[in-house]
Amino acid sequence: MGENLVIVESPAKAKTIEKFLGKGYTVKSSFGHIRDLSKKKLGVDTEHGFAPHYEISADKRKLVTELKKDAAEASTVWLASDEDREGEAIAWHLFETLGLDPDKTKRIAFHEITKNAILEAIESPRGIDMNLVNAQQARRILDRLVGFELSPILWKKVQPKLSAGRVQSVAVRLIVDKEREISAFKAASFFKVEGTFVPEGLKNKIKGHVEKKFAGEKDALAFLESCKDAEFHVSSIDKKELTRTPAAPFTTSLLQQEAARKLGFSVSQTMTIAQRLYEAGLITYMRTDSVNLSSLAINTAKAFIVSEYGEQYSKPRNYKTRTKGAQEAHEAIRPTYIQNVTIDGTASEKKLYNLIWKRTIASQMADAVLEKTVVDIKAAGVREPFVAEAEKVVFDGFLKVYIESTDDEETAEELTLMPSIAKGQKMERKEIDAIERFTPRPVRYTEASLVKKLEELGIGRPSTYAPTISTIMKRGYVAKGDSKGESRSYRTFTLKADNIAAQTKTEIVGKEKGKLFAENVGIVVTDYLDENFKAIMDYGFTAQVEQDFDDIANGKRVWNEVISDFYTDFHNTVEEKLNDRTHTHAERRIGVDPASGKVLIARMGRFGPLVQKGENDDPDKRYASMKKGQLIENITVEEAAKLFELPRTIGTYEGMPLTASIGRFGPYIKYGSSFVSLGKTYDPMLITEEEAIALIEDHKQKESKKHIAAFGDIEVLNGRFGPYIKQGKNNYKIPKGTNPETLDEAACREIIAKASKSSK
Repeated sequence: MGENLVIVESPAKAKTIEKFLGKGYTVKSSFGHIRDLSKKKLGVDTEHGFAPHYEISADKRKLVTELKKDAAEASTVWLASDEDREGEAIAWHLFETLGLDPDKTKRIAFHEITKNAILEAIESPRGIDMNLVNAQQARRILDRLVGFELSPILWKKVQPKLSAGRVQSVAVRLIVDKEREISAFKAASFFKVEGTFVPEGLKNKIKGHVEKKFAGEKDALAFLESCKDAEFHVSSIDKKELTRTPAAPFTTSLLQQEAARKLGFSVSQTMTIAQRLYEAGLITYMRTDSVNLSSLAINTAKAFIVSEYGEQYSKPRNYKTRTKGAQEAHEAIRPTYIQNVTIDGTASEKKLYNLIWKRTIASQMADAVLEKTVVDIKAAGVREPFVAEAEKVVFDGFLKVYIESTDDEETAEELTLMPSIAKGQKMERKEIDAIERFTPRPVRYTEASLVKKLEELGIGRPSTYAPTISTIMKRGYVAKGDSKGESRSYRTFTLKADNIAAQTKTEIVGKEKGKLFAENVGIVVTDYLDENFKAIMDYGFTAQVEQDFDDIANGKRVWNEVISDFYTDFHNTVEEKLNDRTHTHAERRIGVDPASGKVLIARMGRFGPLVQKGENDDPDKRYASMKKGQLIENITVEEAAKLFELPRTIGTYEGMPLTASIGRFGPYIKYGSSFVSLGKTYDPMLITEEEAIALIEDHKQKESKKHIAAFGDIEVLNGRFGPYIKQGKNNYKIPKGTNPETLDEAACREIIAKASKSSK
């Protein structure tokens, strides 16, 4: 054991730091938190100031013993976990659990893993900041109280095995509210008019549009009629210079949003990759609400920009953080070494690093200068002018490196160049179109736009966005998926020469990719909580709790007083609702089945949403599982009645009846006692005999390839990630270079024994 023991929270971080510290320092990892609230019990003493009861997790006991031994032999112990609240709590738990001596324990923190940052931190150690620890404890304890007390109510009132969470429930409510907004939306139609003109003496086509929207077909046609004999000319040309300023460097939420838009990364994927980049010493700390850059970073960026692009491209600037409730004075996320334009790493790591590098460099570059030209095209007798717009880049500035993306998929930027024209110049009308358009319906959230909304409302903090979204998807309250959209017809009227031609066309609307959809169980839980626990579901209240945590972190409030203020009313409501026998499982009476005359009821069943045909006391009542995408609150009588056409006989296979239906695991086909999933590709109401047989044959072929060998309780199988050995419920890797086809029972048992020994 060296003179100095440094404890960090991850092995990758330990490896990077050890390179910089050299002799006399041993760096060990705690592998995250070494203890937490009890998993089986509440773990909080609500009678005595909400004192937490922490337990060392079973998988950390051996590690704790080793760290205790190492700490006892060291002259100084350096607690070097991350500098945010979670990191501070890890340091405190280590101090308490390892029984460290205050006189020989020092706390250090740094927002980047570079030699200078670490040596500076060692030069100026500090004590553990109990305000930050208490802010983390308050969040953990409050979330435990909410989850522990609300979940049993949901089991009783809605469905077994459900759970609730303070921030998660509000996030689900946002998605449910959006789903209802979409369901209630009625598109209003209008006509927009666009024209194509050619300036006299030129061949260039100029496209212009009428800014007025025409309410209906009659108005649009009247406008086209007025254009028939009109002589158009350029009535005005307005040129003005515009400047565009680069976006600020990345905060956590900005990185999550931009990585989703530009790279297609999920929020949790972005954070996992960013964590690896940080621990490898390539970027600064990835959980931050700050857009601030250090003077060293600004100066380094300036030197790089001047040498690479020239003096005129440099414009050093520092940005002000405006995020509601921003905490911890970190820097923005930036490369630790600006000079490193590229890095070694996986393809994903390179892409994310490149995004961070470009955003950082662009933030220190000169504004882009654009020239915008607006041309008005008029004619006598035509009430509305046509407006043609064009932009050209005068000086690209930061655009040389980076353009920020937008959440609006409809507004991709296109720069149009304007030909050289003069005021009064005649414009030959080529074609004028009046196209029926519709008011755009609300758009579902993506993971990134949900993060943006939570941040706007002041709910959650950089460390909570990714786990919140992962949790609500894992619990089945929300699903990430695509929508095929639906076909819609629209009318167009085209004036060409002296004729107006009418046409009806079709388009697909509502097509979405990678959006968050509310599931039935999420809607039911949201409604129940909103009806009975208003405060938990209130956006303003949830944001205020976040502010309370910030106040604890800043030493302005006492942590257990904040919990007490919340808990008393909350606990009383919990007691009241547990004893309330009036509420039954959420259900909706859809209407009457036209064939049988029996009532149709949509509700949650034990294995998911279903439709019941017949009253609850009807001995002959029947059940049918709802299809994916159908919601309890808006399924129609026709859709519900159709579900009872399942199981549907679609033919025969090897002399056995072949049927299609929906079960607890989704749609399937059945022949004899065998089942094959239909997945997302086929609808049990539409699948044909030929398609079903092809699916069965494909499934059989895959199954035959799956089994390589079997020896009693041991199987050698082909899996998603290659061949492996299975014994009971346990799977074992086959060592590299071993041919699975040649394995016998003895070789398999040897591999299992070695794997079991090393895992212990």
